[in-house]
Amino acid sequence: MTTRSSARRPLRVLVADDNPLNLRLATRILREMGHSGMLVSDGHKVLEALQAQTFDLVLMDVTMPGMDGVEALRAWRAREAALGARRTPVIMVTAYDLPEDRRRLLEAGADGYVAKPLEPERLAAEIQRVLG
Repeated sequence: MTTRSSARRPLRVLVADDNPLNLRLATRILREMGHSGMLVSDGHKVLEALQAQTFDLVLMDVTMPGMDGVEALRAWRAREAALGARRTPVIMVTAYDLPEDRRRLLEAGADGYVAKPLEPERLAAEIQRVLG
């Protein structure tokens, strides 16, 4: 599974998922693409990490305990808008792959969307599409 990204430089990715297996899979895929990831397990930790550091991309599960991915996404987009900050690209990850799910996530502020289970080629294509 060699999936080198066509990105010009290694990306720093914030990966959010409450499932340790999904975190390991995402980390492995990103590493094989030449990127590095910081791992968090819920939406509150996403917001803390985004306030503390700059990331090139966020890869975030929709369903997490406490604050889910959609709530975290909406909160972060509101913060970016209030501060006039650069928009951080966010790709949402979900087990639900229906057109209305995609529309709901894009309306919440997502830049992209991938369905589980994560597949290296699909993730690489979505990263390339989102980052241009």
